[in-house]
Amino acid sequence: MAKNEVLRVENLSVCYGVVKALRNINLVVNKGEIVALIGANGAGKTTLLEAILGICPIETGKVLYIGQDITRLSTEKRVASGICLIPEGRGVLSMMTVLENLLLGAYHIPSNIDENLERVFQWFPVLKDRIKQMGGTLSGGERQMLSIARGLMSNPNLMMLDEPSLGLSPVLVEELFQIINELKISGHTILLSEQNARKALQCAHRAYAFEKGDVVLSGSAHALAKNPKVRQAYLGGVV
Repeated sequence: MAKNEVLRVENLSVCYGVVKALRNINLVVNKGEIVALIGANGAGKTTLLEAILGICPIETGKVLYIGQDITRLSTEKRVASGICLIPEGRGVLSMMTVLENLLLGAYHIPSNIDENLERVFQWFPVLKDRIKQMGGTLSGGERQMLSIARGLMSNPNLMMLDEPSLGLSPVLVEELFQIINELKISGHTILLSEQNARKALQCAHRAYAFEKGDVVLSGSAHALAKNPKVRQAYLGGVV
């Protein structure tokens, strides 16, 4: 792995029975980058994130993280090493308060909790106002903010966001991507799976386009946004 690489996926394939969910995927995420995975629902984006975290078994290939082969490591060890997944569907624990959800995110790194709380409250001031509120009573946008904030509580080396804008109103989508851009400016390393290709390509450094388990295009986000095939398939013919 190159010195600045956080993640390298090599020839990774995943099968669900006889169905090939991913075919020989190769992907790199460098430190401080946002790398977007674009494609329709069912294209394999979520499966890749789950394979990286060890949630679903791989058939062939490797997952290298900060120079180490973690292909056979347990999910718990991968999380403890600094990989964080914010799953589709938010994942907020509804019967716990906002504060309890945030503290759960710091489970693997109990030091610097106050400092981390202050930082996430700067990014998500609405959560500070809701600190004693039960997670299940938050709006959809607030739950998404809480999920991301909980992930940030672990000071991850690699944050993976799975369809963060799903189900949000256009106004909340704008707010969400503003936060993602702030994380970009602050140097966070993010692997972003997102059906909203336009917004994903606007904030990403590089991108991979998925189709039925294959990477069909890859390159700089700017180049993909200008690519006629991407524009036709994902951007409605316009940028």
